Amino acid sequence: MSDAPYDGSNLGDHVGDNPAAVAANRALLAETIGLVAPEQWCWMQQVHAADVAVVRAPGEPGVPAPVVDALVTAERGLPLAVVTADCAPIALACDDAVGVVHAGHRGLLAGVVERAVASLREIGHGEVRAVLGPCIRAPRYEFGARDLRPLVDTFGASVESRTEWGTQAFDISAAVAIALARAGVDRLVDIDVCTSASSDYFSYRRDGRTGRQATIVMLP
Repeated sequence: MSDAPYDGSNLGDHVGDNPAAVAANRALLAETIGLVAPEQWCWMQQVHAADVAVVRAPGEPGVPAPVVDALVTAERGLPLAVVTADCAPIALACDDAVGVVHAGHRGLLAGVVERAVASLREIGHGEVRAVLGPCIRAPRYEFGARDLRPLVDTFGASVESRTEWGTQAFDISAAVAIALARAGVDRLVDIDVCTSASSDYFSYRRDGRTGRQATIVMLP
């Protein structure tokens, strides 16, 4: 329902799109995949940090979403949503709890992945598994040396890469895998989609002013 540059079912309500169009897009998504109305989902105000919220009920109308970059829940039928347009959306699940993570380079440095996994283990049981959704990939993720250095210092040389045009790049998917492994999560499925390279996805690096896609996780 959104007009350019947000056309393509924008689900982000903080990017300048018409709020009525965003609400219609979210409602259409909920209907298409058979979930409760989006007003009953748990959303976040994402700030590229490492705070995690444990949620037990849907957000209430008029009450701002929590200012966090990860959500976990053990409540069945409660959808958790993260919106992205290049950052890494991560779904987490154990036997009886689920979570979502918004992991940009600043959040990765702050430890958002490790904190989300720890929070999930506090409310759930069993092996933690992860899925990495569509995000920007190294061939399109140019990084200056000063910004790249702390990431290499934290995650190792494997996160330093090259763009397809030959400049320094950050491999965010490698950093996510390393952070998960350090948190004791060895079962990772990587969807292996680059948001910048695929016209099917919004990409802030590619387009600047643009919409957001969502990754939604729910314990059935």
